[in-house]
Amino acid sequence: MEAFDVSIRDEQIRLGQFIKLANLVESGGMGKELIAEGAVSVNGTPDTRRGRRLNHGDVVTVAGTSARVVSTASADTGDGADGDDDDFFDEATANDDFDPEKWRNM
Repeated sequence: MEAFDVSIRDEQIRLGQFIKLANLVESGGMGKELIAEGAVSVNGTPDTRRGRRLNHGDVVTVAGTSARVVSTASADTGDGADGDDDDFFDEATANDDFDPEKWRNM
């Protein structure tokens, strides 16, 4: 079965976090158990380290379902040259009625 891509915003993510993000497990507790049992593999090798750091391109498999880590941090240079609209907010130039003091005091 082909792995599906799961985007992360940073360059790395921990194994326990990734399997929850990719919906490969229903809960963090279930993920912790599966990892401890060796039922989770990274790039074809079982791994029992919940804190293992995954990088762009790593493939994680749980119960026959595979997900590939796709880091948007490594693909996006932030210069806008790739055609993506970079998420950037400049409060000084924003033209809206947003009042940060109002939100701080809620």
